[in-house]
Amino acid sequence: MAKPKQQAVVAMSSREPVSTADLVIITGMSGSGKLTALKAFEDLGFYAVDNLPIALVPKFADLTHDSKSRRRAALIIDIREGESLKQFPAMYRDVKKALSSTLLFLDADDEVLQRRFSETRRPHPLGAENAVMTSIRDEREQLAPIRKLADLYIDTTKLNVHELRRLINGKFQGAQDGTKIVVYVNSFGFRNGVPPDSDLVFDVRFLPNPNYIPEFKTLSGRHPSVARYIRSFPQTMEFINRISDLLIYLLPHYIREGKSYLTISFGCTGGQHRSVLIANEIQKRLSKAGFTVKESHRDVNRH
Repeated sequence: MAKPKQQAVVAMSSREPVSTADLVIITGMSGSGKLTALKAFEDLGFYAVDNLPIALVPKFADLTHDSKSRRRAALIIDIREGESLKQFPAMYRDVKKALSSTLLFLDADDEVLQRRFSETRRPHPLGAENAVMTSIRDEREQLAPIRKLADLYIDTTKLNVHELRRLINGKFQGAQDGTKIVVYVNSFGFRNGVPPDSDLVFDVRFLPNPNYIPEFKTLSGRHPSVARYIRSFPQTMEFINRISDLLIYLLPHYIREGKSYLTISFGCTGGQHRSVLIANEIQKRLSKAGFTVKESHRDVNRH
């Protein structure tokens, strides 16, 4: 049974209304990207569950509806359910009457699914005793009644994992979450090593070092006098302006790629003065631009 052709890849543009469903049930063909989709929902703040038994879905929906936090939930139901899968259509209709729900069906061409199984060397859920293509066709036939119920359909044949995440974000991420990324801005001293969790590292040792001025030696870059001294050099403000503009440009691209956090580290020799001031200034600029920013200074108290 070949994949039905009457339904095209769902288009999810910025003009489309954002889904506000409290419960999203992800289903579809094995190898179509269901786990990638579930991780995307988890990054959007959904409570995520893989392979929940069908018999427990109504109870799970009740818990979601009654939760004081009203946290949205996403779960995967697929061919691994076996014979219980036949109960799904009736169960979903009942759940949808009680709770705002969306059934998301992921699919791909048979040849693409076969290639993905070959690349990952994983057996098809219907068993390794049959040829993969035979199992794919059997699965498609078993899922046909569920596919007809789908509120949302995505063909992942030509999508990579990043594009699939973007499609899901575009449909289920509210406009208010446009800057949904947590940025960690750190300062550090190169003499103590580069923080291993850094995504971006900037070396600010080209700036004049306040450590050589006796009255600044025991202070940090957070002290007003030290901060004024470092800011007094034109290269300081030019660096802050240029790096701020670069990061404000980059962050939306990271968000579109599905990145939920980014660690930016600024390093000087000891992590006491220059890197502290720069990290603080960048934190202010990014916060003003609307991003969630957390600031830390690893080595500021080391002497």
